[in-house]
Amino acid sequence: MSLLLGFGLLTCIASSEPSAETSVFVQNGQDVHLDVQRNVTLQDIDVLYWKFNRAVNVVKYPPKVTYERYKGRAEFSVGDFSLLLKNLQEGDSGLYDAVVSGDNDINVATYLLVVQERVEPPVLTVNSVSLINGICNMTVTCRGQNTSVTSSCNSSTCSQVGGESRGAETSTVPLLSVYVAGGSIICNHSNQVSWANDTKEIVELCPLKSVLLPEPVTTPAIDSP
Repeated sequence: MSLLLGFGLLTCIASSEPSAETSVFVQNGQDVHLDVQRNVTLQDIDVLYWKFNRAVNVVKYPPKVTYERYKGRAEFSVGDFSLLLKNLQEGDSGLYDAVVSGDNDINVATYLLVVQERVEPPVLTVNSVSLINGICNMTVTCRGQNTSVTSSCNSSTCSQVGGESRGAETSTVPLLSVYVAGGSIICNHSNQVSWANDTKEIVELCPLKSVLLPEPVTTPAIDSP
């Protein structure tokens, strides 16, 4: 399945300085379609290259050539100068530039490509449960890929109390989060391309009917005279 990335074409500026890279996240095994980010008109002496990490040639035009490392894994479109990369693996992560080389080198596209594996399903463990004044309090630990988060939860919210939380929405490191939704505690494990979760229903962990009431006092019977 190709991940099609459409970007508006910008007016070409004659500059040898590379443009700011656009981050692209792709799941392992998928394809990605990279477009040029400026209008491109090739003059007689111009050659357009797509490069990996600014040192490895992927394709060039004219003539249309796919270099050995990318044969069968890269397709170049002469019509719009775009690049299709297939069956991406984590080793394909890096910087991809489109450069028009003539009298000067002009950068016409820059992408920072990050290839990620699908995250593993996390495991949610209940450490303790208590019921105080009718409020259910639970301590839980969410674990996934050598990372853990320990949180204190009730029927409406969770707050982290210990353990290690790694990752962020803009990071390449998987993120663990614990929250309450739909009457359940949810342990969510995610990265930029996938997510998985484990849940525990609060009513099963702390049913109100399980409140222990004091046993009724039994008055001993008094024999009649």
